[in-house]
Amino acid sequence: MRRVSSKISSFISQRFLQPKPKFQINVFRFYCDHPHLSSPKRPGPLTRYRNLVEQGKLQHDPDQERVALELDNLLGRLEQYEKEMEEYHVTLAKWENQRENERRRLLMKEAELKQQGDIGTTVSKYRNRLVERWMFRKKPDNVEPGVGKWVSYLNREKKLDTVIGRRPTPPPAPKGLYLYGSVGSGKTMLMDMFYSATEGIVKHRRRFHFHEAMLEINEHMHKVWKNQVEEKSLQSNISSWIMNLPFDTKVKEWLAAEERYKHEVQMKNILPAVADKFLVDREMDQRGASILCFDEIQTVDVFAVVALSGIISRLLSTGTVLVATSNRAPNDLNQDGMQKEIFLKLVAKLERHCENVLIGNEIDYRRLIAQRSINKAHYFWPLDGIAFKKFEEMWHEVINQSGGKVISSTILVMFGRTLEVPESCNGVARFKFDYLCGRPVGAADYIAVAKNYHTVFISDIPVMSMRIRDKARRFITLIDELYNHHCCLFCSAASSIDDLFQGTEEGTLFDLESFQFETETEGGKLRRNVLAEGNVGSGGAPAGIISLLSGQEEMFAFRRAVSRLIEMQTPLYLEGVCDLHPYFQIQPQELRDDNARTLQSQTTC
Repeated sequence: MRRVSSKISSFISQRFLQPKPKFQINVFRFYCDHPHLSSPKRPGPLTRYRNLVEQGKLQHDPDQERVALELDNLLGRLEQYEKEMEEYHVTLAKWENQRENERRRLLMKEAELKQQGDIGTTVSKYRNRLVERWMFRKKPDNVEPGVGKWVSYLNREKKLDTVIGRRPTPPPAPKGLYLYGSVGSGKTMLMDMFYSATEGIVKHRRRFHFHEAMLEINEHMHKVWKNQVEEKSLQSNISSWIMNLPFDTKVKEWLAAEERYKHEVQMKNILPAVADKFLVDREMDQRGASILCFDEIQTVDVFAVVALSGIISRLLSTGTVLVATSNRAPNDLNQDGMQKEIFLKLVAKLERHCENVLIGNEIDYRRLIAQRSINKAHYFWPLDGIAFKKFEEMWHEVINQSGGKVISSTILVMFGRTLEVPESCNGVARFKFDYLCGRPVGAADYIAVAKNYHTVFISDIPVMSMRIRDKARRFITLIDELYNHHCCLFCSAASSIDDLFQGTEEGTLFDLESFQFETETEGGKLRRNVLAEGNVGSGGAPAGIISLLSGQEEMFAFRRAVSRLIEMQTPLYLEGVCDLHPYFQIQPQELRDDNARTLQSQTTC
């Protein structure tokens, strides 16, 4: 085993003392343009791909070049679509204002009639009392509370459709791409090239990995539910505009009840509301198209099926262009038949709005890049005295280069939850395998680690079999997030990377906690409750907290983790850490410009 190269040492010494970011940024890979360099227009995926082939950093693959061309064509259609969507959002905003004004006018008219009715009641109290007795003498027992409000709400909506018209239809969106294929075939690389090239063309653009997307969906859902609970707990729910109206208290209370009912109806269908906040920050008042790049679409449990179906369907219906990657074709995503009716609607939506593109090679290009690499000093095995000594030497060398003091620290995860980090120093952290993967922690914890630390040491990684499938599943999720955030990783393990996982017939590799959603309050109506109750839809298998993935599916996930572990040792990956990890991306402008000039003249950090 060779010691760390001088180039990596240079990376450590030059970059560890840069300031730490306070907010989330998008992650790019080595094959994307440098995020600090500003240019009028970034090269498209095809140009970028061919340049990397010419530089010898990638091996030419006809399937990859074909997909790069399709992504290039999509990019060319986005500029005109952006203009069309800007005009559409102006029309939509005007429609929303007109509809709300007309809705309030209708409410006011109904309130005036109620006010007049109350006066009439005072004059002819006895007569109205007889009428009231007659109206309610045979009230059916099966009439639910709120039926009257529901009818009023529907009638009002119909009147609004007649007077103002239905919601404007967005202009036809360019078809997105759904890329699927084997591990290491270049799906994520090509998607990220496209995402990088959309900067400056599309205002609303997000890139998510599966775990991060699911956690964000959960977070939005939690906020909506929390706001709803807080509103119900207020002493008075009468809006200020109602308080100032020239009606008596009884009529004002009726108006407030109608407003609350409208809000409750909207909240019952929560996923569209979450989808509307998923890409666009409404407070920014920006208009234009939306691009969603979604890495590793999966249907690991019932919640994933229902949430992805609701969110993606809503986004596609409102004009979002989707570029997604997965190991499976859309029809093959849900092999366990969970919530089949909902899933089939999602598949139909994907087929209508995306071209399905198979990257049909079986070559793992991460391995190919690794075979050309000279330095492989980041993975130490087996767990013997020699490997342990080299791992310790590496830790001390990195810490000395960082120039700080090793301390224990606490990092925020989500909803106020925290994670203790036993050893850390200036963006470098060290953990034992069992601390990260042997406890009930999940994707949110790993994302927090990946964002806060550009270099992570993990010791005592065992050979994984089905007997420790929970730990193995967490390890897969951990590697996914360290890779997605472009962390530098050092490992000490019981075997080589290729022998790290030993599959058996003893059971599946699935752990719900790997995809857990951390709730702020106990008993909240959140993901774990939805899964436990199994009442999120009709059809398909029961929605209990059970292991639903097959051993074959888990084997694929582990092959992806192995492939990524291999790539994370290569100079091509490591040279991007200091430019692409979140820790380094928030810098003073002078340092940023200086770093950009340095990067242009050097091939590594």
